[in-house]
Amino acid sequence: MNSKHVMIDTDWLEAHLNDPKLRLLDATVIMKQDENGVDISSGKEEYDKEHIPGAVFTDLLHELSDTKAPLPLTASSHEEFAQTISDLGVGEGTYVVVYDRGAVVGAPFSASDWASRLWWQLRLEGFDEVYVLAGGLPKWKEEGRPLTDEQGSYPKATFTGQRRPELLASKEDIKNAMSDTSTVIINCLSPAEFKGETDAYPRNGHIPNSKNVFFGDVTDPETKGVPDKEKLHELFDPVGALDTSKKVITYCGGGIAATWNALALFTLGREDVAIYDGSMVEWSSDESLPLEVGE
Repeated sequence: MNSKHVMIDTDWLEAHLNDPKLRLLDATVIMKQDENGVDISSGKEEYDKEHIPGAVFTDLLHELSDTKAPLPLTASSHEEFAQTISDLGVGEGTYVVVYDRGAVVGAPFSASDWASRLWWQLRLEGFDEVYVLAGGLPKWKEEGRPLTDEQGSYPKATFTGQRRPELLASKEDIKNAMSDTSTVIINCLSPAEFKGETDAYPRNGHIPNSKNVFFGDVTDPETKGVPDKEKLHELFDPVGALDTSKKVITYCGGGIAATWNALALFTLGREDVAIYDGSMVEWSSDESLPLEVGE
């Protein structure tokens, strides 16, 4: 398989901040976890305090999600997405770099999976010139690079992409895939969550026949991007995800971390990975659907 370039580093971004074709998007969502559960809120307040110069805030939680859907962070319709992303200046003749502030506030550094969520949504809606900043804002700040509180903006554009429905999986798709040997289902949560040893969801466990590749392991500790090809093969070969004769669907808790594993697979040439958007939040809430515990 051919490798695909999708991560960019801080040196490259700083050198291209004034490129008129660049659309730099801050995709931060604030997630806090404590004994009372998970709280998710917009990252706009943090963006207003400081961000990379020129960046515009992109509201994944409210403006790029279907707020009428029963589950939070459900991908919006193509028409709504196209309108919002056009207003942000993304369209023909531009390219996008996405970053965030990390997955969970107060947690050790992990994958930039809010950024990968927007990367996936752009690809879902037919836009390919999109890249993710390795390490996101935490790495940018660690290196002492410039920050600002001035609001960024770009001229309105016309987004012309067409939706790729094959990159989005539904509950029905998963039900069919459970018994389909030509489909690999990957659970991207921690081993403890996969085994059903936590109480993160209405019911514990994993979707039958799914394999576990923890998204937290799919990060290079130095670059803060995806690991090298050798490491990725170690992670994904055993579960069959690199067999191009098979379809791959990734899922997690709510369709966020799953996009990081999809991005990692994309770098190995798997451009066809689908995301189960409802993930465990939807699946575990339906008592009629099976779950397995243990390995």
